Amino acid sequence: QVQLVESGGGLVQAGGSLRLSCAASGRTFSSYNMGWFRQAPGKEREFVAAISWNFVRSYDADSVKGRFTISRDNAKNTVYLQMNSLKPEDTALYYCAASSRIWDPQTKYDYWGQGTQVTVSS
Repeated sequence: QVQLVESGGGLVQAGGSLRLSCAASGRTFSSYNMGWFRQAPGKEREFVAAISWNFVRSYDADSVKGRFTISRDNAKNTVYLQMNSLKPEDTALYYCAASSRIWDPQTKYDYWGQGTQVTVSS
């Protein structure tokens, strides 16, 4: 069982930056593929970025590539999402997810956090 706790959300003006963190419990964090998803009000949850156990990265190209960077620190059992040049359309509840399955960045996650709210004002 893996427990995930997100932090780092908040209110920021357009063009600003935030860094989200997701702290994971357990001693096998380094073997998990990790992902970030987001859900805006009235919309379905969507994939944002993922990083595999061996540091392969994947991004949703249309919405965040070039602005967001995913990283992980296995010594701290933490995955990060650095978000730059934020836009009002980035406003959403951001979720962290973990998977021990074969690498499939946009699906097949077994564990989810409770989310952290990101609000970008124009």
